Amino acid sequence: MKDLTQVKNYRYSGEKIFKNAQDFLPINGTDFVELYVGNAKQAAHYYKTAFGFQSLAYAGLETGLKDRVSYVLQQGKIRLILTTSFDKDNEISNHVRVHGDGVKYIALWVDDARLAYEETIKRGATSFLEPTVIKDKDGEIVKSGIHTYGDTVHLFIERKNYTGVFMPGYAAWKSEYNPTDKGFKYIDHMVGNVELGGMNKWAKFYEEVMGFANLITFDDKDISTNYTALMSKVMTNGNGRIKFPINEPAHGLKKSQIEEYLDFYNGPGCQHIAIATDNIVESVREMRKSGVEFLHVPGEYYDTVKNRVGEIEEELSKLKELGIMVDRDEDGYLLQIFTKPVEDRPTLFFEIIQRKGANSFGKGNFKALFESIEAEQALRGTL
Repeated sequence: MKDLTQVKNYRYSGEKIFKNAQDFLPINGTDFVELYVGNAKQAAHYYKTAFGFQSLAYAGLETGLKDRVSYVLQQGKIRLILTTSFDKDNEISNHVRVHGDGVKYIALWVDDARLAYEETIKRGATSFLEPTVIKDKDGEIVKSGIHTYGDTVHLFIERKNYTGVFMPGYAAWKSEYNPTDKGFKYIDHMVGNVELGGMNKWAKFYEEVMGFANLITFDDKDISTNYTALMSKVMTNGNGRIKFPINEPAHGLKKSQIEEYLDFYNGPGCQHIAIATDNIVESVREMRKSGVEFLHVPGEYYDTVKNRVGEIEEELSKLKELGIMVDRDEDGYLLQIFTKPVEDRPTLFFEIIQRKGANSFGKGNFKALFESIEAEQALRGTL
């Protein structure tokens, strides 16, 4: 497995192209993320209110669908789809019954969905959807898909010949309720939790099937407390726009956050979505006003920030007030904060991140973060 952290001059930096990553699957970015949920209308209201997403498109009974409804939300380059089934026993309702609300599709924007499908299938991917063309008066979209960890699917979306609001089958969603956005720009990374022994399997999948490279590896010495630990490999595509950390549990004295996730999600899945902002202080302040709950960071964490991180532009008192953590690497620093789970099950949560040059993932914050998560697990009785 190639680890870019060990290869001189191949470290990720902005749009730098990885020579270790193969070029047979060029990806332009994340097209959308679709969640299967128990009540899409209420979930859409939550993400609009709490996260500042805006109404974009809708598909349901009014557009000719008989088995489901979908609301599409947008903020910056992020598109989020929330889908609920009308039927008691189909793929959507079964997914929600097993997993609760959770990520089903991570859709990748490509120039050629047929080629993406062919190249990944011949390298060992399991087919989910053969290349399919959908059309309306605004043009056509080509989509295809492959299975990945658990019930998660990667779709390849080709939209160069489409000018409509989202894709065929959807109508523009007009709403009088459109809260101010929270300043979110794009998805920075998405994290998958897999079973013990699954990390290397799926890292190999992303390397061999999708042409990704291993950006960095964390072992149980990097990510651990006195009680729990995990291991992670961060996989990235050639232009660095898609980053998928893959986590697995490591042996510890108590149940780790990964094991808790796997128990409540009933298998592997997407643990969290990291979304980028250019002003994390304002984003988090507005999210708190909207009722979003974040993990508590002990006040003493901030006593050592200046010694560990050095000078930063933000006022430390404001970061402490909001619970925003800071870490530095050789390229700069980053600021990050993590929500509590956004479902009743302790599964999916969000990370808010602002990069000030740093290309890492906050290794210096792992101990404080894990201790905060363990405190929440103790309250839930699952530690």
